[in-house]
Amino acid sequence: MTLWTDLAGLDYTVRHVDVGPWSTRVLEHGAGTPFILMHGTGGHLEAFTRNLRALGAHYRLIAYDYPGHGWTTTTTRDLEIDDYSEHLVGLMDTLGIEKAHLSGESLGGWVAVKFAARYPERVDRLVLNTPGGTMATPEVMERIRSLSQAAADDPSEERIRTRLEWLMADSSSVTDELVAIRRGVYSRPGFAASMRHILCLQDPEVRRRNLVTDEELAAITAPTLVIWTSDDPSGPAKAGLDMAERIPAGEFRLIKEAGHWPQWEQQEEFDGIALEFLGRGA
Repeated sequence: MTLWTDLAGLDYTVRHVDVGPWSTRVLEHGAGTPFILMHGTGGHLEAFTRNLRALGAHYRLIAYDYPGHGWTTTTTRDLEIDDYSEHLVGLMDTLGIEKAHLSGESLGGWVAVKFAARYPERVDRLVLNTPGGTMATPEVMERIRSLSQAAADDPSEERIRTRLEWLMADSSSVTDELVAIRRGVYSRPGFAASMRHILCLQDPEVRRRNLVTDEELAAITAPTLVIWTSDDPSGPAKAGLDMAERIPAGEFRLIKEAGHWPQWEQQEEFDGIALEFLGRGA
C-alpha cells in the first residue's frame, strides 16, 4: 500500500500557513470536532497518512510539520518543548480552533502532555502513542541523535532507511515511498543544520529541564489514553503504564507487533482504539 492509495478518494488540503515566523505545512481532512495529529522528532505529517481515512470519517483532522521539521521553515536556533507548545497555540488560533483532541507520537506526545497541563481549556481528549518526556536513557538518546544527524548530513537511501527501521518492529514496514518522502525533506537546504537544533532535546542537560514532571501529569484534566507497544525502542511499556497512572483520567493500552509508530504498523488497531476512546466524549 502506498501513501496515494491511503489518500485515494479523500478530500484533503495541504497548504502552508504563517504561525509567527514559521511557514507551517498543514494537512486537513474531514469535518467535526478538531483532532490534531502530532509526529515525532525529525518527522513529518506523513507519519499519520494511513490514519486519515478512518479518523477523518468522524473528525476534522489536522496534521502538521513542527518548526524545523518536514517542510515547515527550518530553524537556526535550538527548539525546546515550550517552543513547540507555543507554536501549537499559534496554529490553533490561526486555524480558528478553540479546543481540540490531540494525538501525539513520541515528541508529539511529549508536547501534547506539556500543552494539556498548561492549557487545559484548549484540550478535549489526549491520545498519546509511545510518548516521550518521562525518560532520559543515555543510550537511547545517543541512538536517536546519531541516526538522525547522520541521515540529515547524508540523506542517502541507506541512512534514511536505517533511521526509519529503528522506529519499526518489522523493517518491512519502511516502504520505499516513506524513504523517498523523508529523503526529500532531509535534502532541503539548511535541514542538516536544523536537525542539530531539533536534537538539542537529546542533550542530557537540555532534556532534564524539559522532562514531564509528576505535577504536570497530575494537572492534566483531559481524559487521556496512553498507548505503548511490544517493541518500542525508546523504552519499556512500564513507562507508558506509569504515565497513565499519574494522569487523573488516564488509561493504558498495549499494541503488539509494533515499534515506535503504532499508528503506522498496526493502523487498524490503533484507529479502532482511538475512535472508541474519543467516541466516549461525544
